[in-house]
Amino acid sequence: MFYAIKTELHDLAAPLLKFNEQKTMYGGKHIAAGDRIFVFASEPSGGTGLSAHGIVSAAVACPKRPELARQTPRVSITVEPRAFAQRRLGRSELKSFTDWHDGRAESELNFKLYRQATDKIVGISAEAATYLLGYFAPT
Repeated sequence: MFYAIKTELHDLAAPLLKFNEQKTMYGGKHIAAGDRIFVFASEPSGGTGLSAHGIVSAAVACPKRPELARQTPRVSITVEPRAFAQRRLGRSELKSFTDWHDGRAESELNFKLYRQATDKIVGISAEAATYLLGYFAPT
């Protein structure tokens, strides 16, 4: 499976990236060890958008808090970065892709990552993953 995470990113050079209690949407709660993930550094937190891709080495569902009647599932993950983006891809590059039903990878990413400002883990299609791989040097 393929996923993307948009979150505050502190140390992209770390050998393991740890993201605790991340909100999930669009199938993000199904993330598991071995899945491929694309990491977006959240622009409101000073990031620049697509930063890396890697493999999820651990994923643990966070327990629901009993004092909250309604809550979005959260997951803590650890990612082994495999490559770093060679070109910029963020909110400004995707904001013109607003026809949510046109089947374009850009529109899917804009919808899932930027339609709502919240940081999150989302499931993405194989087409969107293939599109994102174009932002990385060939391996």
